Amino acid sequence: QVQLVESGGGLVQAGGSLRLSCAASGRTFSNYAMGWFRQAPGKEREFVAGISWSGGTTDYADSVKGRFTISRDNAKNIVYLQMNSLKPEDTAVYYCAAGPSATLYDNFGQGTQVTVSS
Repeated sequence: QVQLVESGGGLVQAGGSLRLSCAASGRTFSNYAMGWFRQAPGKEREFVAGISWSGGTTDYADSVKGRFTISRDNAKNIVYLQMNSLKPEDTAVYYCAAGPSATLYDNFGQGTQVTVSS
């Protein structure tokens, strides 16, 4: 398994930006597809963004397209989520995820809280 530790969450006003980071350790990071999920209070966890092992393919939920950007640095074993134009509905716990493919994530981090005030 790969161990995942998220950071970068916090409180931001609507329209602001945050960058989340996820540091991975354990098995070879570059073998994994990486993703970000989020869970708001009272809601199920949902997919936010994903990136292939090479970084050549990315995918986004419709709700964040054009505002969020996922990227990875395989040399540093880190995946990022740049979040711009944040909205109050983006408030959630954000989880980093790893998996053998972009359609199967089987490792999740502990999460980092993002709160967007109106």
